[in-house]
Amino acid sequence: MRMPIQSYRDLEAWQIGMDFVVNVYELTKHLPVEERYGLASQMRRAAVSVPSNVSEGHQLGGKSYRRFVSFAIGSLAEANTQIEIALRLEYIDGPMFDAITRKSTRLRQVLHGLRRSLKTNDEPRT
Repeated sequence: MRMPIQSYRDLEAWQIGMDFVVNVYELTKHLPVEERYGLASQMRRAAVSVPSNVSEGHQLGGKSYRRFVSFAIGSLAEANTQIEIALRLEYIDGPMFDAITRKSTRLRQVLHGLRRSLKTNDEPRT
C-alpha cells in the first residue's frame, strides 16, 4: 500500500522532476563554454521549473494545483526542445540524448497522470 502524500516531496512527479534537473545539469556540462549563458542557462531554467511548479502547485492546492502541473508540463516541453537543439548542434551525442529522453518521457507520463487526477468532478475525463 502506498504511503499518503504528506508533502510535495512524496510526489513521484516531483521526485522524477528532481532527477531530471540533475540529468540536465550534467548534460549542460558538455555544452561549449560559449553556450553557458545561452542554451545551457535556458535548459537549466526550464528543467528547474518542472519540479518547482509541482511543489508550488501542491502547496497552493485547488485549481491552482492543476494549473501549476500544466506549467510543469510546458516547462518540460521547453527543456525537451532545447535538448533536441543541443543534439542537432552536435553538442551532445545520441546515447546522452536517448538517456535523458527516456527520463523525460517517464516524467511527462507522470505529470499528465497527476494532472488527470486533479480534474474536478464536473470536467469530463479524457
